[in-house]
Amino acid sequence: MGFARTRSVTLLGVDGVVVEVQADLEPGVTTFTLVGLPDKTLVESKERVRAALVNSGEEWPQRRLTVGLSPATVPKTGSGFDLPIAAAVLAAAGVLDPRAIEDLVMVGELGLDGRLRPVRGVLPAVMAAAAAGCGRVVVPAVVACEAELVPGITVCGVTSLRHLLALLRGEPVPVEERAVADIGLGPDPLAVVGTLAAGPAPAGAQPADLADVAGQGRARRALEVCAAGGHHLFLLGSPGAGKTMLAERLPGILPALDGPASLEVSAVHSIAGTLRPDLPLVTVPPFCAPHHSATMPAIVGGGNGLPRPGAVSLAHRGVLFLDESPEFSGRVLDALRQPLESGTVTVARSGGMLCFPARFLLVMAANPCPCGRFSGRGLDCTCSVLMRHKYLSRLSGPLMDRIDVRVTVDAVSRAELFAPEGTGERSEVVAARVLAARERAARRLAGTGWAVNAEVPGRELRTRWRIEPDALDRAARDMERGLLTARGLDRVLRVAWTVADLRGHERPGRDDVDAALELRTGIVRGDSAGDDGPAR
Repeated sequence: MGFARTRSVTLLGVDGVVVEVQADLEPGVTTFTLVGLPDKTLVESKERVRAALVNSGEEWPQRRLTVGLSPATVPKTGSGFDLPIAAAVLAAAGVLDPRAIEDLVMVGELGLDGRLRPVRGVLPAVMAAAAAGCGRVVVPAVVACEAELVPGITVCGVTSLRHLLALLRGEPVPVEERAVADIGLGPDPLAVVGTLAAGPAPAGAQPADLADVAGQGRARRALEVCAAGGHHLFLLGSPGAGKTMLAERLPGILPALDGPASLEVSAVHSIAGTLRPDLPLVTVPPFCAPHHSATMPAIVGGGNGLPRPGAVSLAHRGVLFLDESPEFSGRVLDALRQPLESGTVTVARSGGMLCFPARFLLVMAANPCPCGRFSGRGLDCTCSVLMRHKYLSRLSGPLMDRIDVRVTVDAVSRAELFAPEGTGERSEVVAARVLAARERAARRLAGTGWAVNAEVPGRELRTRWRIEPDALDRAARDMERGLLTARGLDRVLRVAWTVADLRGHERPGRDDVDAALELRTGIVRGDSAGDDGPAR
C-alpha cells in the first residue's frame, strides 16, 4: 500500500486552478484508473506515463493504481499532467520520497521515451501557482524562461523524467541531459534556472515605420488620434490606397506594454501557443489580422470542449485589423459588439463557459464598392448604386455606431508617391506625441479605473468633465437632425478629449469638438482641422 501527492495546474481560459495529483497503490489486479473530470487528452496520459516510466529505466508497479485529480468538480484538460502523474506514481511505489514532491508544482507532457515536451499555457499556469502561494515549479527546460517571468517563484527546467528523478534523488544528471542541464541550476537541484527581467524583449519583429506611407495626411492624423485615445477606426478607400499599410503601422505608435499588461498579453499568447521560447514576454502591442474567411471560433474563441482564445483575445492590448471587412460573415462582425463595449468576450461551450480578455483597438478596412474603383469621380466603377449600397450595408448599423473614427483614404497622387524621402513623419515622432497625450489623459483619469478616453462612459464625460459651453453646438444640431445617435454623441466627446490632449488643451473647445465630429462623419466644418488636422 502506498500513497503520494504532488500538484499541477489546470487552465480555465486565462485563469489557472492548482490541482492536487494523488496516487494510491493497493493490492489487487494491475489496473490504472484516472478520476477527476479528465478530458480525452488527459485520459490518454495513462499510456504515455506507463511507457515513459518503463523507457526511463523504472518499473511499473504491478498493483491496482488510482490517480485522483482534486478538486474533482473542476474540468482538467491537456497533457501537462503527465509529469506530476508520473512523479506521484513513483513516489507511491516507494521509488521517490513522497515528501520531495509534495510542495512541487509540475507541468509538462511526457514522450514515450521519457523526454519532456512543452505544453501551452505555462505562463498562466505558473502565475496561478504563485497566486496560490506555491513556491517551486518544475517545467520543461525549453519553456523555463517563460515560467521565470513570474516573480517570487522558484523555477526548475528539466528535459526528461530521468533528469527530474536524478535531481530529486541527488544523483548525477544523466550524460545525455548534461548539455541542457548545465544552465545554472546552482547548489540546490530545484533552484531557479536563471533570472529574466520583464524587460523590453518583444515577441516578434518591430512594427513597420509610418514614414513608409506616401501621402495620406488625413488618415495619418486619424491614426494618431486613435492611438492616443484608444478609439476604433474605419478606413474606406480603393485598393492600393494604403489602408493595410496604415493599419500595420498602428502598433508602432502605440505605447509599449507595461509590466502587468505584458504578463496579461503573454499569458493569452502562451495559451494559444504563439510565444517564442527565446522571447517569451510580449512588450509590443500585438497585431492580429485574420482572413475574411475566418470562422466564429477563430475570431471570438471556441473549439471543442473548453473554449480557446480567438483573434479578439490574441489582439488584446493591441490592434485587430479586419481587411475587406464587408467580406466577413455578418454573424462574426456582430459578435464583435460585446468585446468592443466590455473589453472581454464570454464564450459558452459544452465543456464550460469562459471569459477571455479582449480589449483591443479595432481597425476595419473596406473598398467603396465590390469592384473597388468607386473613388474620386468613380468613372471606372462598374457597380450600380444598389450594388454599392448592398456591399457596404453588410456592416451593420450597431457595429458602425461603435466605430469612433471614420476616414476616407483617397488614392495616392504621383507627387506624393515620388516625394523626397523624409517627407512623412517617422513612427517614433508620432509615438512621442501619442505618449504625451496618454500621460495627460492618465493624470486626468487617475483613480477612476479608466486608462484612455475611449473607455470613459458617456455619462461621466457629460457630468464629471465639463467642456466649453458652446463647444457642442454643431454636434447637438447633428443629433437633432438624426445624423448622430446618443452613443455617437458620446463617442464624439471621447474623440474631442483625445484631440484636446494631443493639442495640449485643458479641455475641449469648439475646434476640438468640430475636429472630432469631422473624424466621425467625414464632413469638414470650416477650419476645424486646419492644414495640420485634428492632431496638431
